[in-house]
Amino acid sequence: MERLLEKSVSTISELIIGGGTRSKEIKIGGEGALPFLCSDGEIPNKPVIAVEVWDTIPEEWPLIAEEFKDIVNDVVKWSKKAEEWGADLICLRLESCHPDKNNSNAAYAAETVKKVLNATKLPLIIIGCGHPEKDQEILPAIAEAAKGEKILLGMATKDNYKTITAAALAAGHSVIAESPLDINLAKQLNILISDMGLPLDRIAMHHTTGGLGYGFEYCYSIMERCRLAGLAGDKNMATPIINMIAEETWKTKEAKTPLDEQPTWGELHKRALGWEIVCASGYLQAGVDVLVLEHPETIKTIKQTINNLNK
Repeated sequence: MERLLEKSVSTISELIIGGGTRSKEIKIGGEGALPFLCSDGEIPNKPVIAVEVWDTIPEEWPLIAEEFKDIVNDVVKWSKKAEEWGADLICLRLESCHPDKNNSNAAYAAETVKKVLNATKLPLIIIGCGHPEKDQEILPAIAEAAKGEKILLGMATKDNYKTITAAALAAGHSVIAESPLDINLAKQLNILISDMGLPLDRIAMHHTTGGLGYGFEYCYSIMERCRLAGLAGDKNMATPIINMIAEETWKTKEAKTPLDEQPTWGELHKRALGWEIVCASGYLQAGVDVLVLEHPETIKTIKQTINNLNK
């Protein structure tokens, strides 16, 4: 029986991260078919893996904080270790700048970025603290500190996209457009950002990643619908997708509740790894281009999965 091929009328935009002093450029997107269906269309770039590095010990990730206690209080050590683990990119999160944490200022944020740039030659994704007003203060300083390096800067939301987009335009960076789990809101934000002059091939979408469990299927379906719309010719939906998987999985009760408190759940280390691995594997099938992970065992497993699926 002849195999029916699903030919798309368009392709996903190709976005480049890295340049300047980075050792390589990372290309994401460019797909002409759904994930790993290479016979249906060209898929020039495989999904890539970023390791999330925090500028403060992640209290929400007790297992990571304990297992990697020698590196989690130092962005330089953590970044170098991530490179050893096989990361394609570093995703630096400036959590200490949040007003409810250390409330670190823009000068601190810029200096921290410079430290990471000096510590590793991998391309960078840089995320603020998640507080819209504070991010408007620190992200322009970060963009200037990393000028010429073509970083991926985030998160641009409906509340702060003007400031962040202007900073990215001035320094030659790309942005992450973060919206709630709604295809129309994702499209609207992409349009607003592109209307400011930032090309669509310098935008990556983030659909507020849901961790494995509640919300996972809904997030998956929104990502898949966005990818289908992009392949069907909607240029505003044809942007690469990033998922902050580590952020959502390592804070769950399944990834931090000790065995003695839940003896039927199984050993904590194996259970937590499974949570991150299965979550990442699922999003691969939905069309993610950048998976932000944490544990070296997860990185190894997901890289093998990508290679196997891409054959």
